[in-house]
Amino acid sequence: MKPLPLFTAVLLIFTMTTFPQESSKKCPRDYGITIGVLPTGAHNAITDVAGVQVGHTTLISRNHIRTGVTAILPHTGNIFQQKVPAAIYIGNGFGKLAGYSQVRELGTLETPIILTNTLSVPVASDALISYTLEQPGNESVRSVNPVVGETNDGGLNDIRGRHVETKHVLRAIENATTGPVPEGNVGAGTGTICFGFKGGIGTASRILPESLGGYTVGVLVQTNFGGVLEINGVPVGEELGHYSYRDQIMGDADGSCMMVVATDAPLSPRNLERLAKRAMLGLAKTGGIASNGSGDYVIAFSTSPENFVPYNNESPFYHPKFLRNDAVSPLFLATIEATEEAIINSLFAAETMTGHNDRTVEALPVDRVLQIMKEYNRIPSR
Repeated sequence: MKPLPLFTAVLLIFTMTTFPQESSKKCPRDYGITIGVLPTGAHNAITDVAGVQVGHTTLISRNHIRTGVTAILPHTGNIFQQKVPAAIYIGNGFGKLAGYSQVRELGTLETPIILTNTLSVPVASDALISYTLEQPGNESVRSVNPVVGETNDGGLNDIRGRHVETKHVLRAIENATTGPVPEGNVGAGTGTICFGFKGGIGTASRILPESLGGYTVGVLVQTNFGGVLEINGVPVGEELGHYSYRDQIMGDADGSCMMVVATDAPLSPRNLERLAKRAMLGLAKTGGIASNGSGDYVIAFSTSPENFVPYNNESPFYHPKFLRNDAVSPLFLATIEATEEAIINSLFAAETMTGHNDRTVEALPVDRVLQIMKEYNRIPSR
């Protein structure tokens, strides 16, 4: 999406979920940068996992509001009534993720996942509760576990102003859709910064061959962290002279990364947690270091309908059908590859932004990056 004029005097809200990304920027694969060995899904997005929907509400106003909301829906039905197996892994816990303890205890997800900024977690949680209580069939529900993740976009956004409202969260949910997912300066990634460059929302997917189950893994990330950027094994951050610790100890390493992993593979909550752990390996392959001040969380869920957990069930028994431990290694690889590519996609899609206190964060210098990749023989010279 093209940057909005900074002189706009009214709050402009864009819900960018029913349209492909409008930006003219290309993704890494358009330049010949192919990460990993597994094929992608049709959209190279988390929505390649059947039933998964994503919606954004992007808030850009005047010179100080640069924030938003991203919603991820595991399936199109009533999620509270048909809960999905889920797990959350904490890579580094400097964060404000809501809903962790119940997912950890029960192994299920019962609401959409919301990503937003740090100080908007309470309003997003309240909005998720309202959304759930208002769903047909939930009239007698008296307890809801909203799951809300965050990163701190205070470098570009007037985060203390707490500009995200209930309506923005509900709008992201209501407009969530399958298909292409807008990336970069959208939704919860509107004001984020990654490796010192403009970060944002990124997504990618992998499909296993039929001999390994034919399952799909999709990942969506909200990138707002530091380290020494690597792209497909190339030390891009070092070559650019743009990385944490370069000028002073700690530099701009602090920040956070929210990672959401979806799969149609029939995994138990225990193996979903194992899957979530592998997303941290994908982050590490991009040069992220999960610094002291970084909230690095992974939420993983399975959309296999046969393993949905009904809220109301007359039988005391539950008969799921889960993959054995020795069948999940290919899914680990898929998660690592998709996470790595999703993070890099967020950088390629993001555009230079000026925000709160007139701070400008430049986009990744793609032309220079491509030159470096060619020098390392990672993409063809043309």
